[in-house]
Amino acid sequence: MDFQAVVDQVHQEVTPHIGEGKVADYIPELATVDPKQFGFAVATVDGTVHSAGDVRTPFAIESISKVFALALVLGKKDSGIWDRVHREPSGTPFNSLIQLELEQGIPRNPYINPGAIVVTDQLLTDSGDALAAMRALLRAETGDAELDVDSVTAASEARTGDRNRALAYLMASFGNMRNRVDDSLDHYFRQCSLAITCEQLAKAGLLVARHGVRADGGQLMEREDARHIIALMTTCGTYDAAGEFAYRIGLPCKSGVGGGILAVMPDQCAIAAWGPGLDVHGNSVTGAMALESFVRATGDTVF
Repeated sequence: MDFQAVVDQVHQEVTPHIGEGKVADYIPELATVDPKQFGFAVATVDGTVHSAGDVRTPFAIESISKVFALALVLGKKDSGIWDRVHREPSGTPFNSLIQLELEQGIPRNPYINPGAIVVTDQLLTDSGDALAAMRALLRAETGDAELDVDSVTAASEARTGDRNRALAYLMASFGNMRNRVDDSLDHYFRQCSLAITCEQLAKAGLLVARHGVRADGGQLMEREDARHIIALMTTCGTYDAAGEFAYRIGLPCKSGVGGGILAVMPDQCAIAAWGPGLDVHGNSVTGAMALESFVRATGDTVF
């Protein structure tokens, strides 16, 4: 398949819509991002990258980091994480305190905020430095030794993170936090503030598309664990729009309020789309359009 031709077609189809949606404004630094940007990149499992648009402009990885944090934890071959977080869609906002209270401090899945905080808490226990482990993984998979946290975004996340603090302390009250809440949240806020480009995100996503095989050929996690990550991307990866994404796009996806969406076609490619303008669910408007266009052009879905 001529992926570059497909990428160019996707870019052409999405261009009239660039700027649509609303940037995330509950994190002040994200509110300053110019919405009139768009990038689209496809990385095939042999490492070749095809791209168009603003694919080398860094943006905050935000909730897409949850995929890589979970991969690192599962790579420790400790299935105990599933005693601390479930694997079902939430059906409620990604930062719901009510659901967490009713379910006695066990988050519904690892891709909503409380679940991701638990995973980062476990990664901190496993590694001693959750952020460093995440940063090292992304640097290795992207080939960029300078990839790092945007300190301004991280500070903005921390200043406005009271809801996440409430979630973490509620889980702690049920005995579901292993480290000091402030320590785990510090790593979580900075993890979400890692700056990554569209091309880099597609490269990093190959870790999942290759079922746990790293860029250097090493195996981070078992194939079965990667399959579980992919399944959860399909059912829980796009906030309260996972069903719509499955219907419209048919690829496992994980979105972030920085405007990025990572999608994978297992054993074939990883796809990254970035457009800062979000819909009411917190998913990139142009990113979703781009993925839908990609699927129309290629006929590739997991269904």
